[in-house]
Amino acid sequence: MCGIIGIVGKEEVADRLVDGLRRMEYRGYDSAGVCTVHDGQLVRRRAEGKLINLVKELIKDPAPGLTGIAHTRWATHGAPTAANAHPHATGELALVHNGIIENFRSLREGLEGRGRTFESQTDTEVVAHLVSEQIEAGLSPQDAVKVALPQLRGAFALAIAFRRFPDMLIGARLGSPLVVGYGDGETYLGSDALALAPLTQKITYLDEGDWVVITRDGAQIFDVDNNPVEREIVASGASAVAIEKGNYRHFMQKEIFEQPTVVAQTLHSYVRQVDQSVALPQIDFDLSKVQRITIVACGTSYYAGMVAKYWIEQFARLPVDIDVASEFRYRDPVLEPGGLALFISQSGETADTLAALRHCKAEGQTIAVVVNVPTSTMAREADLLLPTHAGPEIGVASTKAFTCQLAVLAALAARLAVLRGRMDRAEEMTVVKHLVETPACLNAALGHDEEIADMAHLIAPARDVLYLGRGPDFPLALEGALKLKEISYIHAEGYASGEMKHGPIALIDEAVPVIVLAPSGPLFEKTVSNMQEVRARGGKVVLISDAEGIAEAGEGCIATIEMPKVHPLIAPLVYAVPVQLLAYHVACVKGTDVDQPRNLAKSVTVE
Repeated sequence: MCGIIGIVGKEEVADRLVDGLRRMEYRGYDSAGVCTVHDGQLVRRRAEGKLINLVKELIKDPAPGLTGIAHTRWATHGAPTAANAHPHATGELALVHNGIIENFRSLREGLEGRGRTFESQTDTEVVAHLVSEQIEAGLSPQDAVKVALPQLRGAFALAIAFRRFPDMLIGARLGSPLVVGYGDGETYLGSDALALAPLTQKITYLDEGDWVVITRDGAQIFDVDNNPVEREIVASGASAVAIEKGNYRHFMQKEIFEQPTVVAQTLHSYVRQVDQSVALPQIDFDLSKVQRITIVACGTSYYAGMVAKYWIEQFARLPVDIDVASEFRYRDPVLEPGGLALFISQSGETADTLAALRHCKAEGQTIAVVVNVPTSTMAREADLLLPTHAGPEIGVASTKAFTCQLAVLAALAARLAVLRGRMDRAEEMTVVKHLVETPACLNAALGHDEEIADMAHLIAPARDVLYLGRGPDFPLALEGALKLKEISYIHAEGYASGEMKHGPIALIDEAVPVIVLAPSGPLFEKTVSNMQEVRARGGKVVLISDAEGIAEAGEGCIATIEMPKVHPLIAPLVYAVPVQLLAYHVACVKGTDVDQPRNLAKSVTVE
C-alpha cells in the first residue's frame, strides 16, 4: 500500500526523502509528496502520478529544511489527484498516512460542524484536523496525539511534522507497519527497513498501538496506553545498495530470470545435501502432532497454498483447509485443537492475512508463516518462521517470491511426511534429489524465453483468455490467468480442466485463446481430452508441456511451449516460468506498464 518516510536530520532532507520514496514506490504510485519544516513554515510539494512528477516539481520549486516527511500513495479514499496527495496539512502540521480510517465520515462531519475546512476527499485529512484542533487549543504535539489516536478506528501508520516544532516528528502505528531508524545525530521513520537502508541499519519495529516522538537525539516510544516503553534495536539486514534493473528491460523480467538463483538459495536452507534429508528451522513444538492444517493467503500466495494442499495431503496424509485471507475470519471457521495455521505472504504485512493470523492465534492455533521479509510483523508473531530468500521483489506482479514459496512448501510437505511416518528414507532422498534439480530445470525453462516472446502476439489481441490445468497444475492455471490480468489488462480465468465442460466451454470461440498446462504424466491424457473438447468448438489452444506431451498432443495447436521433463513434485515451480513469461511478453506487446500496473500495489496493508 502507501509508503511513508520521515527524517529529523542535520542536513537537508528533501533528496533523501525522495530516495526513500523511490525504494518504496512499489507500495503505490498514484501520487507522491513531501513536506519539510523550514523557517517556521511547512513547505509542501505534491504531484499526481508517479514519483518522477514529484521530482520535477522539486526541481522547479525546492523544499528546504532539516526535518520532513514524504509519501507515495495507493489511492483508497479519493481519486489519485494532486489535491488528494499526501502530505495533508493544516496551518499547524502536515501528516502522511498508510492505511484506512474506517470512521472518517463521522469524524469529518464532526470536524466540519466545528468549522474545519477540508481540501481533499481522503480519509487521512481528518487525522490532520483532529491533531491540529488540539494544538490550536493549546496542547503540545504529544498531548494532541494522545487525544486524537483513540478516536481513530481502522488501520494506520502515521508520520506528523509540526510547524512550530522543527526538531521533532511524531509517528504512530496500528495495523500498518512502521519502523524507527537511528543515525548519527539523526532519527528516521519509515514503512519498512528497505526505505531506511541507505540511512541506517539500526532500527526498531514499533508494536501494535505504539506511538513515538523522534528527535535528533533518538526516539521516545509509548504504548497504546501512553506508557513509555523500550523496544529492541536490531540490525535491519536490508541492503542499502540501490536496486537496479541491470540490463533487463523491466524489474519483472529481471526477477523472472533470478528464479534459479533465489530458489537455490531458498532450498539451501531446507535441504541437507550431505545426508539427502529435508530440515526445518528449530521449533519448540512437536510438528508430528499436528492434526489439521489451515492455509490462509491472498493472491499469488493463495495459489502457492493451493499447491501446498495437494503436496501435504498427498505426502503427509494430513487434512488441509485453505481460504483467502479476506474471507477467512468472516465465515467464522471451525479451528480444532492441535491445528497448525499456515500463512503465506511475500511482505509479511498484508492486512487481511495478518488479521487472519491474529484470529487463529486467539483461537489457540500454532502459527507458521512462509514469508520473504524475516523481520516483518507476521514473522515476528509466528511460532514457526519459514523464510524464503527471494530478495527484494520490486515488480508488483509476484514472480520469484511465488517460486520460492513453492520451494519452502515442498520442503515442509516432505518434512511433515517424514515426521508422520508417511515417507521412508528412500522416498525422502528421492524428494531431495528432485528439489536439488529444480534450479537447473528452471534454467532450462527460461531457455524458451525467445519462443514465448515470438508467440505473444497471438495472445495480445484477445479480450478473454482461459487457462486450464489439472491437479497441482490447476493453481498454476489460476496463477497464469492472474499474471495476465495484472500486467496486460486482458480478462483471463483459470479453470480445473475437467470443469470446462460444466459451463465455461460456452465461452469458447475462435477469439478466445486457451492456455493448457499439461506436463506428461498420470493426468496428461485427461487434460488432453479436455483440450480436444476446446478445439472441437473452434478454440485456439496453446499447449505448455514437455517434449513427450507436445509430440502426442501438440498437433493443431496455434503454439506450443516446451518445458523440460520433470518430476511431478517440482512441475509447479517449473511451469510457473512459462506463464510468467507469457504474461510478461504479452504486456510488452501491448505496451502496458509491466512493473507498476494500474490500480495495483505490492504490499496491501489495508483490508
